[in-house]
Amino acid sequence: MMRGCDDLPQPVTFDRGMNDRHDTIPPAPGRRGPRPKTRKLILDIFHAVILILSVALIAFISYDTFKNIPFLESDLYMTFQLFVCLVFIADFFVELWLTPRGERRRYMKSRWFFLLMSIPFLNIIDAYQIQLVPDALYFARFLPLARGALALAIVLNYIASNRITGIFVSYLSIMLLTVYFAGLIFYEREQPVNPGVTSYWDAFWWCSLEATTLGSSLNPMTLAGKLLAVLLSLMGIIMFPLFTVYLSSLILKSRSVLNILNIPKLNVKTADSADRSPASGDEKVGETTGNA
Repeated sequence: MMRGCDDLPQPVTFDRGMNDRHDTIPPAPGRRGPRPKTRKLILDIFHAVILILSVALIAFISYDTFKNIPFLESDLYMTFQLFVCLVFIADFFVELWLTPRGERRRYMKSRWFFLLMSIPFLNIIDAYQIQLVPDALYFARFLPLARGALALAIVLNYIASNRITGIFVSYLSIMLLTVYFAGLIFYEREQPVNPGVTSYWDAFWWCSLEATTLGSSLNPMTLAGKLLAVLLSLMGIIMFPLFTVYLSSLILKSRSVLNILNIPKLNVKTADSADRSPASGDEKVGETTGNA
């Protein structure tokens, strides 16, 4: 007896998306990853720890900058900075492990820079007594801080209500943190030689004006200040159009909500109705003339 097409064995299908196999095929024993609830719990714990460490690292570096404490001579800072870097490295590999097999290569391509910035360069420099230019050594201190800022933006994007809001919050947090860090660098580099920089708020005001591409009457006198002027201007050109995109999305969303509510149109005389009204009057006059 001939069997129909529905009775024939169906071929095994593979999904090239999030998983190696399609959801209808049970995973092989020993390759099953953590359950979704467990995976979410692990990610939430790491995100909370990273958020706390990022804020603590920002506060630590800010305190050392305002108090003029040499960071290489502070054992407490070097130990804390090493601990933060190790947690960032652990977070990278844990998220790589929790990422489905089909997406791990893409995860590596998008996050390899995060792993690079998580390396404790200062501890390596201090342990091997590597001699660097003072400016290069100073900027090396901000690598974990930049990694913390990016991690903070990712966490804010993760907890946002929707994708558009998450992207906007991420870019806004990156911009604000960049201006804040640039203010710290500008204050420490310019304050000894620039008479226009008397406090951190002068440096923060200058960085804010440079980021908005408005410019300031205060001119940088050091190489670090001139580099910050270029970088902040480029960041402002890239970042501020996102505000327009976000506001446009909010307007489109509000219009779609009004369409769903089916708000009736008001009987207001518009330009189209005004153009049609003389024509209708001419038709009535013509009808009256014909009847006469």
